[in-house]
Amino acid sequence: MSRPQLLSQATTALSLADVHTQSRKDPASQLSSPTSRTVSRKQSFTHFGRFLGTSESGGEDSASLKSYAPTLDARLDGESMLGDVAEDDATPAWRALSAQIERDNPFEVPAAPGDDIVSWQLQHEFDDLGSVQRDGSNEEELLELWKAKLKHFFILSASGKPIYSRHGDDQLISHYIGVAQTVISFYQGAKDPLKGFTAGDVRFVMLSKGPLNLVAISRLGESDSQLRTQLESLYMQILSTLTLPSMEKMFSNRPSTDLRRPLQGTEQLLDGLADGFTRGSPSTLLSALECLRLRKTHRSAINDTLLNVRSPNLLYGLIVAAGRLVSVVRPKKHSLHPGDLHLIFNMLFEAGSVKAGGGENWIPLCLPGFNNTGYLYMYVSFFSTNTTDKKHAESERPASAGKDDELAIVLISANKEGFFELRKMRNELVEQLEKNGSMSIIKTAIRKGHATCTDIVPGTVLRHFLYKSRGNVQFTMPSFEPHFHSMVARRKLISLYAQLHESIHSRTAHLKVQHCVAKDATALAWETPLFELYCVAGPQVIRATLAQGANRVVQWIRREEERVFIIGGAVF
Repeated sequence: MSRPQLLSQATTALSLADVHTQSRKDPASQLSSPTSRTVSRKQSFTHFGRFLGTSESGGEDSASLKSYAPTLDARLDGESMLGDVAEDDATPAWRALSAQIERDNPFEVPAAPGDDIVSWQLQHEFDDLGSVQRDGSNEEELLELWKAKLKHFFILSASGKPIYSRHGDDQLISHYIGVAQTVISFYQGAKDPLKGFTAGDVRFVMLSKGPLNLVAISRLGESDSQLRTQLESLYMQILSTLTLPSMEKMFSNRPSTDLRRPLQGTEQLLDGLADGFTRGSPSTLLSALECLRLRKTHRSAINDTLLNVRSPNLLYGLIVAAGRLVSVVRPKKHSLHPGDLHLIFNMLFEAGSVKAGGGENWIPLCLPGFNNTGYLYMYVSFFSTNTTDKKHAESERPASAGKDDELAIVLISANKEGFFELRKMRNELVEQLEKNGSMSIIKTAIRKGHATCTDIVPGTVLRHFLYKSRGNVQFTMPSFEPHFHSMVARRKLISLYAQLHESIHSRTAHLKVQHCVAKDATALAWETPLFELYCVAGPQVIRATLAQGANRVVQWIRREEERVFIIGGAVF
């Protein structure tokens, strides 16, 4: 059988003429030679220019960074990953995240708060503030704790009524909500909507959606576009509960509507999204989904099983393992929007209410990317990966199970009376998956988890990478272990990826390969029409070695493409 035509076919290379080097004015931070350099606390960045030349070789992809050499011509106008901001002008959050003291793993928590205040604050970011006492005696203390939070999200109506806040109750934040509404209304009245502003080391970003105003406040060095994407997700979460026509009708009839009542019970979903953004979400950053790595033949068997047991009223069917997509069955002319899948995944794995429902749930929801005017109905069944016994596998999932060992079957229909029909399909699906061995294969893959960088590319200097297949709208990555064990270390890593992502996606960006040299790490961002690759190595890795590691990752992806990505899926 001939190999199917896949997305990755182009061969990409760099020309020596397109290599650009930019360094800080501080001589100590400049690159002294191609293989050696002195790096101060001020970071220096090396950039590679656009790709030249495309060729094909038997349909095989041999994409590579073939040419890389430094050019020490100071006249070159390469674009800095941080927008050419001097260290004195960089935000304290980014300085804290990117200029750590020297230690074996600079991404981990520092020894003392003074070394890295942002990291210390991040450890307490999700601590509950509590409520203001009736006599107001603890209000000042709570307000200081509230101000120390690194990130806030507000949602308020156009009339200024608070709808949602990630931190703090109404009594604590009412003054700030009022100020935010006043500022937003002033600019809307001038027919010049305010999109964002900076105050000190804090970035404020606003998004107006009909009768709602959404506000993100961040000290984590994120770009406006990244924060706006997060606000869009929160807005979609609200639409998934209310639908757009329903919400518009409420505010049309009564502009001062208190939306908290119809949204009651969804706070956990909004909190789950908001906290995921604060911890750092590769899926949100890349606007892509991650799939469980399986052999092509194994995934094909699962797809065939889904098609064989499909019920007449099924619209979409998903098997989701450990937060990663295993298989999807869908109509030929319809694909689920990545934003809709993010909402489903958040509901399944971040919101305790769905998990607390036990073995199965029946949930009405709107998928805004598919149709923001009406409801669909989602049947959800959780399974344990710790036993192969069918009786126990179908029972209520253990309370101790975490995201990394969860398995769920999701069946979506437009028929609100379809619960028993979809339950029957689930029973038949589980029976067939058990019979053909697919269930055991899925559970084994879940227990194995992500491979490490050195498992994927033996001997590599890379500590982590993100690879996005642009055509498939999917990404893959290795395990965070052993270099990014803690939540703080992972947040720092995602912050570095976010800066790299912004550097090649900003409107003013013209360089599609960028190499970053900092005190705590070296990193590479590489964009082509087919993929995006972001990789991170230790602080003493030279460009040639880092580029070689990037090449080897691309070669591995090419070999494993039909294992790490779902190409096509089950279509009816």
